[in-house]
Amino acid sequence: MKKIIALFILSGFLSCTDEAMQPYDKSQKPAEINIKGFSKPDILQFRLNGQPVSINGSTSYTNNIETTLKFVVDEGETDQIEIYNNENGKQIAKYNINFNNTDQYKNLNFFNLPGIFLQTYAVKPQVNLGKIGFELIFHNLGEYSHSPLQGVKGVLKKENGDVLAEFENIEKNNFSPLKIYSFFSMTAPVYLELYKPGTTEPYFGSQLIKVKIKQDIGANMIVLQEKQENGNVVVIGDIDIADYL
Repeated sequence: MKKIIALFILSGFLSCTDEAMQPYDKSQKPAEINIKGFSKPDILQFRLNGQPVSINGSTSYTNNIETTLKFVVDEGETDQIEIYNNENGKQIAKYNINFNNTDQYKNLNFFNLPGIFLQTYAVKPQVNLGKIGFELIFHNLGEYSHSPLQGVKGVLKKENGDVLAEFENIEKNNFSPLKIYSFFSMTAPVYLELYKPGTTEPYFGSQLIKVKIKQDIGANMIVLQEKQENGNVVVIGDIDIADYL
């Protein structure tokens, strides 16, 4: 009888030990991604881990695009949100969401135009009649100049050198605060000079960086871009987001 009891106790111990050695369930965290963007004329599609996302019953969308994605993130795993051009299948952007970075993606904003994708949301500012307003963004700062700066100083001037507005920090991912001045001409050009923040030194190289900017009465939301022309790095500002809003 004693042998039988001993075997029973030993069997129970091994069963408990085996159960205790099983791995615990993975930790999980809820993710809530608020998406707010704009695309024109491209028709887009969002995919979550390869599956198309339906917004208002459709898996393709254009113009104003808003939705909220809710899902669970497992520790040690990565979920992917991808943005595709629905017509040609080209991937435009990809975001990797994991257990540790969900807070960084609570808001996902974008503005998509042919050949340019901004990771920000744009709202056309209100500018009083008879005034000109400017907001600026420098989305590919450093792509060709290899500048490590995250922003530059901008001084907007008339052709004769008179200062119209100063921008302390023109960033890569957000439009600068609105600057307003009085309308003075439909045809006269304006020029934006770009410097290292807080200085009068060009943000790269030694030559003055001067960008001709178009101005319309009312709101102007100019996208600055570095480009390479004939082996030289130049900055252009020929895209006005306000034209699309």
